[in-house]
Amino acid sequence: MLAKAADVIPGGEGWLYEPKWDGFRCIVFRDGDEVELTSRNERPFTRYFPELLAPLLEQLPARCVVDGEIVIPHAEGRGLDFDALLQRIHPAESRVRRLAAETPASFVAFDLLALGDDSLMDVPLAERHRLLAEVLRAATGPVYMCPSTTDHATAARWFVDFEGAGLDGVVAKRLADPYTPDKRTLVKVKHVRTADCAVAGYRIHKDGNGVGSLLLGLHDEEGTLHHVGVAASFTVKRRSELLAELAPLLDGALHDHPWREWAEAQAHEAARLPGAQSRWNAGKDLSWVPIRVERVAEVTFGQLQGGRFRHGVQFLRWRADREPSSCRYEQLDVAAARPFHDVVAPN
Repeated sequence: MLAKAADVIPGGEGWLYEPKWDGFRCIVFRDGDEVELTSRNERPFTRYFPELLAPLLEQLPARCVVDGEIVIPHAEGRGLDFDALLQRIHPAESRVRRLAAETPASFVAFDLLALGDDSLMDVPLAERHRLLAEVLRAATGPVYMCPSTTDHATAARWFVDFEGAGLDGVVAKRLADPYTPDKRTLVKVKHVRTADCAVAGYRIHKDGNGVGSLLLGLHDEEGTLHHVGVAASFTVKRRSELLAELAPLLDGALHDHPWREWAEAQAHEAARLPGAQSRWNAGKDLSWVPIRVERVAEVTFGQLQGGRFRHGVQFLRWRADREPSSCRYEQLDVAAARPFHDVVAPN
């Protein structure tokens, strides 16, 4: 099931509300002693999260299919660690095993698709949810039942209170609905803020025509410019316009460019620089074109995690009245950090 975006949490009768997780959507298949983890698009996850196999075998019924989310709680209690989650998509088994011990993942279950020989996909959510709660009534970490409520006021409070735990908003589901794969029958309400960012480069669109994304940066207290994300999703016309607008900034771009040495600095975890290989798609071209850092873009973003923007980054406008040096982290209004367990075991 997929979700369509909304500006407000829907109210009225017949809704179930859940926190919106910032992890990897995962379908768990258990058949006896075998457990398989896949993404919603059937990409294999099993080898990347070996620490989850034994707990899932211990806490799930002998034959079942469960929908949920793989997340990694931050080691210091600062919500979820999406960067640590991305590190798992690695070809070396030895590295995956080491990270599984250092930063173990959790699985948050929010739907039950099959139990025993019975498919539950045509069963209303209310009954699927009841059965899932029964199945997981004695579950202990790292396998959790997703918290939920039918109370709109509680959902509104979660929308605010749980943001600091790394969650992305609230999802609303109709209790009467069957499970509908690949259909946008859910409603998601996400956090949206704005920020002014220095633009230090761009990537060409995957079709080879125009600007596909703008590389955004913010300065820390020492004045170092960190890569915090990209603004993308431009129309075909706008991609061509941006290419022409940024062309004058190509001359001398690498002279004193703050990310000139990104290739060498990439080995340092503290550096947030563009151009790293995509862990999810090794064939994806992440090469970028540097420009003189003279432009400021106002963008939307959902949340800041690990010093980077997560979700909802969209270009709004150029800010000719701002200097790139004034684009600093301190401008951002972000939620205070909260532990993951505040969400899975709310008061």
